[in-house]
Amino acid sequence: MPAQGKHRRSQSTSLRRGLVAVTAGGAVLALPVIGATSAFAAPAPAAAPQQAVAPASVSAQVNSAVQAAPAQHSVAAGETLSKIAREYSVSGGWEKLYEGNRKIVGENPDLIHPGIKLTLGTKAAKASPSAARGAEADRADRSERVNAAPVAKAAPAAEKAVTYTNDLDGWIKESLAVMAEQGIPGTYEGIHRNIMRESSGNPAAINNWDSNAVKGTPSKGLLQVIDPTFQAYHVPGTSTDSYDPVANITAACNYAADRYGSIDNVFGAY
Repeated sequence: MPAQGKHRRSQSTSLRRGLVAVTAGGAVLALPVIGATSAFAAPAPAAAPQQAVAPASVSAQVNSAVQAAPAQHSVAAGETLSKIAREYSVSGGWEKLYEGNRKIVGENPDLIHPGIKLTLGTKAAKASPSAARGAEADRADRSERVNAAPVAKAAPAAEKAVTYTNDLDGWIKESLAVMAEQGIPGTYEGIHRNIMRESSGNPAAINNWDSNAVKGTPSKGLLQVIDPTFQAYHVPGTSTDSYDPVANITAACNYAADRYGSIDNVFGAY
């Protein structure tokens, strides 16, 4: 009879005993049967994935238009519509300024009285405050990051008004600016050269001895213009006083442009 076998129990299995009937030559033997059944632990339920936090909007940008009150200017002695329009960079020049103040100025734009208040128009200012962007969740560590919206750029500042010195250099430069607006040709050199010949730069110069003076119309001012010529070639927006430096220069240049093509073409009495 073979030796009875020994069975080693496995640590990873559980043993279960049973009886099996075996027939051998008519005898029934009851033998123990060892059955090995592997034990498997049920898998733990998987953790539900975390839901990402949707970004939330913190605030919205707001744009608003603020209408500023009309700006005004109180006229001082010696000022003209053309000079005021240039000083405040009025769109449309002295004509637009006159159009908006015709009731107070009157029918003659060349006659503006000291003390009257001219309306210069209105300016619209836009205010656009900055707004913060919404927080955005980070799925890894669920930390919040906030991005601030960029601050809106401020509107560019208005162009600074040009000012002129109250001397020969300033008078010529201001006259050239008026001439450019009116399409009157001429250069600084041409104007300066003729002024020095006619009046030596004295705006109050007057000729009381030539043929014009004998006729009762003496030549006056920087470019020695007689009254009939000044009135015929006066440039709108400048003073009606023939001694006014800018008015005298622009009227003389207007006359020279009509007769000689430009003040630059004048090299003697004209």
